[in-house]
Amino acid sequence: MIVTCLSEHSRNRKAGKLIGEGKSLEEAKKEVGMVIESIDNIEVAYQLAKLHTIDMPIVETVYQVIYENLSPEQAVKNLMTRDKKSE
Repeated sequence: MIVTCLSEHSRNRKAGKLIGEGKSLEEAKKEVGMVIESIDNIEVAYQLAKLHTIDMPIVETVYQVIYENLSPEQAVKNLMTRDKKSE
């Protein structure tokens, strides 16, 4: 887990940085050139949350950045300004 988050050699980290810099999912996949597990996993987590009616705002927001072209800046704003509730 630590290597995935911190290593410059991590495919997941590299893909996240590229998407955060404004590259599309396809551009990030092409530049990484290998399987990016986190991309597949976020889609599955998002679908499972919807199927079971589980509120997962971080998963939903990351999904929107990757698959629905929500800007990373707007994603952070949405998460940081959402209504507070017991979680």
